[in-house]
Amino acid sequence: MTGRDEIILEYLEDSGVALNKRGLEINLREEGYDISYSTIKRRLPKLHEAGLIVVVSEKGPWYRISERGTEYLQGDADLRDISEPNS
Repeated sequence: MTGRDEIILEYLEDSGVALNKRGLEINLREEGYDISYSTIKRRLPKLHEAGLIVVVSEKGPWYRISERGTEYLQGDADLRDISEPNS
């Protein structure tokens, strides 16, 4: 997990919406976060593999935070099984 991962998860949780990669980039930029599209494109599959976000539509795809993602933000999820050597 990286600090940018937490920003992405927090934004998805706070907004309560599903977003595609470009929509997430635009909205994060509007909120003052400097997270590039390439970072978002690289990190969303990792967050999905970890079960922290879910794909709600394959066209795009569109993502929203999962129950496990919310639990992680609340400090209730154990993510020791996730390894991120070069994020």
